[in-house]
Amino acid sequence: MTDIDSATTQELEAAAFRRLVKHLRERHDVQNIDLMNLGGFCRNCLSNWYREAAEARGLSMTKDESREIVYGMPYDDWKAAYQTEATPEQAAAFKAANPDH
Repeated sequence: MTDIDSATTQELEAAAFRRLVKHLRERHDVQNIDLMNLGGFCRNCLSNWYREAAEARGLSMTKDESREIVYGMPYDDWKAAYQTEATPEQAAAFKAANPDH
């Protein structure tokens, strides 16, 4: 692999993050429970990681603010427009994969 300096690494990571967020904003059909069951994280996790990174840099950010960054709209609006009820199979898979959640 080519040696990449720290600033370029950060730029590439930021670009990948922006693309992931854009992709998740466009894929309303992919429910958070699907992401959790398959990948072990969801949009809420991503927004929590964003908020934690901001707070580590001394920036104050609420859960609602970080979720709006990831969802592209207030979380309650996204839920009302796009979230569906989990199927029994999704709920069982989630429970099996995340017994402490």
